[in-house]
Amino acid sequence: MLDKDILQKLLNEALTTGADFAEIYLEDSKTSMIRVMNGDVTSIDNGNVFGAGIRLILGVDEVYGYTNQISEDAILKIIKNLRASFNSSPIIAKPLGDKKPFKYLIKKPMMSVPVKVKTDQLQELSKIMSKHDKRIVQSVAVLVENEQKVLIANTDGIHQDDIRTYTRLSLMAAAEENGLMQQAYEGPGRHMGYELFDAIDAKEIAAEVATSAINLLTAKEMVPQVMPVVIHNGFGGVIFHEACGHPLEATAVAKGLSPFANKLGERIGSDKVTAYDEGDLFGEWGSLNYDDEGMPTQKNLLIENGILKGYLIDYRNARKMKMDPTGSGRRQSYKYSPTSRMNSTYIAKGTDKFEDIIKDTKYGLFAKKLGGGTVVPATGEFNFAVQEGYMIEDGKLTTPVRGAMLIGHGKDVLFKIDRVSDNLTFGQGMCGSISGSIPVDVGQPTIRVSEMTVGGSGGKK
Repeated sequence: MLDKDILQKLLNEALTTGADFAEIYLEDSKTSMIRVMNGDVTSIDNGNVFGAGIRLILGVDEVYGYTNQISEDAILKIIKNLRASFNSSPIIAKPLGDKKPFKYLIKKPMMSVPVKVKTDQLQELSKIMSKHDKRIVQSVAVLVENEQKVLIANTDGIHQDDIRTYTRLSLMAAAEENGLMQQAYEGPGRHMGYELFDAIDAKEIAAEVATSAINLLTAKEMVPQVMPVVIHNGFGGVIFHEACGHPLEATAVAKGLSPFANKLGERIGSDKVTAYDEGDLFGEWGSLNYDDEGMPTQKNLLIENGILKGYLIDYRNARKMKMDPTGSGRRQSYKYSPTSRMNSTYIAKGTDKFEDIIKDTKYGLFAKKLGGGTVVPATGEFNFAVQEGYMIEDGKLTTPVRGAMLIGHGKDVLFKIDRVSDNLTFGQGMCGSISGSIPVDVGQPTIRVSEMTVGGSGGKK
């Protein structure tokens, strides 16, 4: 990493042709991935991302460049190319401030734990899934560890470093019977080191994954219909993340490409819905001390009792929207310019009990686990696969179903949430957007949507 004096000199150089803002982002990231299949170690990979990203802004116009060489000469070369885009009077950058302290509570950094310990752990988890039932034909356990060191300096005087440590376990089991194959998956992760395994019960999760795969073999195909849907906690929040969270990012709002643009203070959902995006939930998968623009992360209120209260805003879009940044500028690496992104986005817990929500639903679908899906951010239109689901009949969980697909619009679903439980949990994922793929949490308590279109292939002849 470069020292403060050199960074100050480079930032001054960036403003000599009229840009009114410049930023240098330095990164040194190390990644390790171990993969075990059917009890055998199939790959051990290590990587290193190392480089610098530079951006210049005038008003709301931006130019961006990057290099994999962190040196004064390499960065100056990029700056000279970028500043040629502007032709105005030079200004002087503010003096760089002092770095602020950040939390670093990692107990077991990735390099501190022997590879043999990790492979033994993964092999054990793979075997738990394989031995669960003879119909399990494939069991995969993957450990991904990442340590990202960053330093951000800009012409507003920000001079901030941070270390982000992410560890994730992915478990997948595939089951086969009479030519039919089904699979189940879980991917717990945290902003932690190898102490992730002290925070979760990996063996129990492995057993649950295998059980889910077996249950799907005898599940009935979902019959398409409109019905109440109870969406479980944790990764069930992916619908809110995709259909509502993305449209609340300034990336979409500033361009008017969001159904929630210009609706601050208006009702956009039922009074049961309060939602936040929180960047400083230390230990959670989507957390970090400072965003990728050097701003401290914070708890952002998005919706309060159905009323739209805020957006997620990065530095450049803050200029467009004439609003303050919210500590939401994120990027995958130095190769990407930052933009507004989510961290840990969730519907806040309510007062209902999970058991009561099921008991009070005469007929419907219980979406216990959600899988992949698609969404159109400009409209909030979505469809999501139900990885594990059960019918609700007379207030009880009955027949397991497969092939169910939840279909709708985010803005409509928000109004139809009529029950919210008190069992808030988070699920982990990688979120893609124009600034790359980043770790995020999705979360919610168990909720009930009073009416929803559920697709499926059951009942066809």
